[in-house]
Amino acid sequence: MIRTRSRATMEDVARIAGVSKKTISRYINNSPDVSRSMRARLDAVIAETGFVPNAQARALALRRTFLVALVHDGSDRAVREAAETGILRAMEGSELALVVLPRGDDAASGLHRFLERHAPTGVVLLPPLADRDDLAALCARADTPCLRLGEDEPACDERAAMAALVEWLLANGHRRIGLIAGPDASASARRREAGYHDALAARGLERGAWLVAAGDNSFSSGMEAAALLLELSPRPTAIVACNDEMAAGALAAAAEKGIAVPGELSVAGFDDTPLAAMTVPPLASVHVPWARMAEAAMARLPGIAPMTRHDRGADSFPADVVPEPPRTWQGTPVLRASVAPIAPGQGEPAAMPRLRRAIPQA
Repeated sequence: MIRTRSRATMEDVARIAGVSKKTISRYINNSPDVSRSMRARLDAVIAETGFVPNAQARALALRRTFLVALVHDGSDRAVREAAETGILRAMEGSELALVVLPRGDDAASGLHRFLERHAPTGVVLLPPLADRDDLAALCARADTPCLRLGEDEPACDERAAMAALVEWLLANGHRRIGLIAGPDASASARRREAGYHDALAARGLERGAWLVAAGDNSFSSGMEAAALLLELSPRPTAIVACNDEMAAGALAAAAEKGIAVPGELSVAGFDDTPLAAMTVPPLASVHVPWARMAEAAMARLPGIAPMTRHDRGADSFPADVVPEPPRTWQGTPVLRASVAPIAPGQGEPAAMPRLRRAIPQA
């Protein structure tokens, strides 16, 4: 039986395994030069000795810290929290640590300073920063892997998901449907707006610019945009927003004007964040699996799969294989009490064909 020490060293592991310190170093740094049989042998020795590699020494040797930076612009806290959950889940059991970096107008200079000072293992960009090629280029020049959540694979088919939500409203008699759009600079918001237009165009219905009001993903902008839409004559019987915060703002605008939801107006959001279930009434929304998308994206970071292999069990993937994430995640419309079929006298409902895609109840 091997006698363990309170703090086993690399020399101990090398001596017991009958290999050189260089082989141990290659093993620790997930070098492809270490065979599977040797990895299994060293796994057993390390498990028995309780050896823990010195992270600072490893970072120095690799010229990289074990940090992953989640970079956001502060515009959608619920999406950021969901992404954090997925990233932390992927990092469980590894040496990586998460750093959350709010970066607004100074995103490029701030990220550049962080890359120079900290040399992270990877960077995760959240929308709308994920749209920016200049930030990805900064990471490339620093030789730092960059995951653009929602832009690179795995991504969500936001356009089709928004179209499905609008189709449900159309199938239930709504004809004038307003949209609270997201920031013009956001590719994600543009995809969602395109889905709205797709659904209306497929029915040959009105989709003029006057039915679209601009927002910036905030509650206050949703409230202001909804107030504008509700001044139209005839006013919309439904309003769809490009995220849940703006949809919550639309609920507040309706309440301020004494318009009953969903009796006189249906309101729906996008992302299905925890906020959607907390409003009064609860918001219909499109569920985007941000946490699962972030977790899958993390598998693309070099070394993340091997570093967590001990915690994934006997049925896990081999140390030198990174699992392939899905190419596209499905956004799923979820119905809640903020939407309803059009009431008599609200418009001129006509018989509608069955919805092509089933929308589950929450």
